[in-house]
Amino acid sequence: MAFPTSVNDQITDSVTQANVKVLGDAPAMAMGNLYQATGQALGNAAHNCTTAQQQTGVTAQAATTMGVAVLYSLDTASAGMATKAILAANQPVKGLGN
Repeated sequence: MAFPTSVNDQITDSVTQANVKVLGDAPAMAMGNLYQATGQALGNAAHNCTTAQQQTGVTAQAATTMGVAVLYSLDTASAGMATKAILAANQPVKGLGN
C-alpha cells in the first residue's frame, strides 16, 4: 500500500480484506453453483425417465388391447367373408351333404 494516504489505514485495510474475502469465496461459490446445476439436471433426467416409462406402459396397454380386439374379431370376419363369397357365388357348401 502506498503511504501516506489521505484515507484512514483502518478503512483501506477493511476494503482490502473485503476484496480478499470475495476472491477467496469465489471457488467455493463456483463449486456450489456447479453442484446445484448438476443436481437440477439429474433431477430433470430422473423425471424424464419416469415419464417415458409411464408413456411406454400406456402405449403397451393400447397395443395389447388392439391385439386382443383383432384376435376376437378374426373369427367373425373370416366367417363373414366366407359367407359373402358363398352367397355371391350361389354355390352349395361342400362338406354339408350336398
